[in-house]
Amino acid sequence: MSPRKKEPKIVAELGRPETPEETAARKAENSRLYREKKTLNNLIYSMIVTLGLVAVIYLLVPRPDQEPNWNVDYAAASQEASSTLGYEVLVPGLPETWRANAAEIRNLSNGQVTSWYIGFVTPEDQFIAYNEAVNADATWISQLLKDFPPTGELTIDGQQWTIYDNRSMEDAGNAAYAMVTTFGEITIVLHGTASDAEFALLASSITADLVQNSP
Repeated sequence: MSPRKKEPKIVAELGRPETPEETAARKAENSRLYREKKTLNNLIYSMIVTLGLVAVIYLLVPRPDQEPNWNVDYAAASQEASSTLGYEVLVPGLPETWRANAAEIRNLSNGQVTSWYIGFVTPEDQFIAYNEAVNADATWISQLLKDFPPTGELTIDGQQWTIYDNRSMEDAGNAAYAMVTTFGEITIVLHGTASDAEFALLASSITADLVQNSP
């Protein structure tokens, strides 16, 4: 007895067996769908890996635990600065409405000039940098003031200051306005974005001390 021949499978959607061409087309479509699904899965996996790396980097990068200190005690910092520099640095006597966001010793990029620095936030929410150095040279002043030339002079409490008014310059930044004076070996450079009146108040706050604190 000869074996019974297997009847072709009837496809429900067609109501009849597939033709060889339809079978080949169905297999090709299934292969295409499989490849697309695999590609999508790989894309999702890559995104998960990338997000994981970003999370690791975020956790490893050090971040400040708190907001920046806008009320630095520059009077207290001046005592340590005086000890380090070997002479009494000036401490501007200003109203409580003036705040400091920094008070530190700084060095010129070439290491030739060491200075006492205070960053002031004025009552008008503007900025003035206070810089004090002994035996400073013209290069130090030029670097602080972006090589801008002087524009005038002003005398406050008998002390003459050289003025640098660069407010009309688009790239002036914190060198928009500056005042520079020298007494003996001490050079003071004030520069920032504040008004003339606030600059004058800061200058006046240390004028009398220039004579007393000269090294």
